[in-house]
Amino acid sequence: QDAFVAFHVDKVLVSKYLKPLQIGELAPDQPSIEPTKNEMLVKDFRELRATVERLGLLEPNQLFFFLLLAHILLLDTAAWLILFYFGTSLLPFIFSLLLLTISQVQASWLQHDLGHLSVFRKTKWNHLLHKFVMCHLIGASAKWWTLLHSQHHAKPNCFHKDPDIDMHPFLFTLGKKFSVELGIQKKKYMPYNHQHKYFFITLPPLLFPTYFHCHTFYIAYTKKYWVDLAWMLTFYIRFFYTYGSLLETKTLHSLISLHRMLESSWFVWVSQMNHIPMDIDYDKNLDWMSTQLQATCNVEQSLFNDWFTGHLNFQIEHHLFPSMPRHNYWKVAPLVKSLCAKHGIEYQCKPLLTAFADIVHSLKSSGELWHDAYLHK
Repeated sequence: QDAFVAFHVDKVLVSKYLKPLQIGELAPDQPSIEPTKNEMLVKDFRELRATVERLGLLEPNQLFFFLLLAHILLLDTAAWLILFYFGTSLLPFIFSLLLLTISQVQASWLQHDLGHLSVFRKTKWNHLLHKFVMCHLIGASAKWWTLLHSQHHAKPNCFHKDPDIDMHPFLFTLGKKFSVELGIQKKKYMPYNHQHKYFFITLPPLLFPTYFHCHTFYIAYTKKYWVDLAWMLTFYIRFFYTYGSLLETKTLHSLISLHRMLESSWFVWVSQMNHIPMDIDYDKNLDWMSTQLQATCNVEQSLFNDWFTGHLNFQIEHHLFPSMPRHNYWKVAPLVKSLCAKHGIEYQCKPLLTAFADIVHSLKSSGELWHDAYLHK
């Protein structure tokens, strides 16, 4: 199926594991497409997939990714050198903090590429460098990220299947349908009618320093990802050794706390601009393309937007072809737009600041729907 094809790079390898799982074949008179799925759209998307493969758009440019890694390491080194050469007064501290934050966020985008197996042709090299970037440069578990992110891609914005929307209903109420349901049930875990206000001081600055930081260690320990844990410890050893030799204990803790908060804010605004304003519902068992398009939108292309978002401004193309190297998204975008136009599917693309504002607008709208349903007798 399309999801299987999208996630697996080495088809020859994975095909070896399929035969024992076969339970039979469809009778000739049975339909091969479920009634909830658009048969013509499935056919056209598979033709598009064949075109993408024929044009070589799934082939990575390793120089592109080498330069990305080089600029991450350069920024990481510069952050320490500023404190080493210019001292630890306020101005050098701020510059070091900014460079460290940029380095960490860009490393997050690169580990995302590696986790999707889009940097090297060989899977094992993607996994190895993924551990270096995610575990050693960032301090989180690569397997933890793969576990959660694969679920997100399989069923984006599907309640109980996409872990990225697990914040509903405990912190926020998301989507029109669920907000009304929650209000009718008279459930109030938070003052949802004010969620567009408290969003600014909760999810963006606190996701990484609190939830992600604890959850990555919890999952790595409970699932016995011992190799990941060992790699993760090297991040903390390196960080506290290098910066601990220059900074006092309180200043050192301020540096790591502030950079995690800034990194978290950057990540949340970018990652949620493509999903929270979109349709959030139960799994409707739609075809692959419809599932991805109803849950994703794009942000306009520019050199800055590409760099700032790690090319996640092409969220539609990324979700349709998760193993495609990010430098090829712009090439396939016109083909995806054409297919959407043919089948009457909305292809949303908006300016960056509009995308950020839409996060707040969607939260405000959901909160108001909950409030109206909650007060209705």
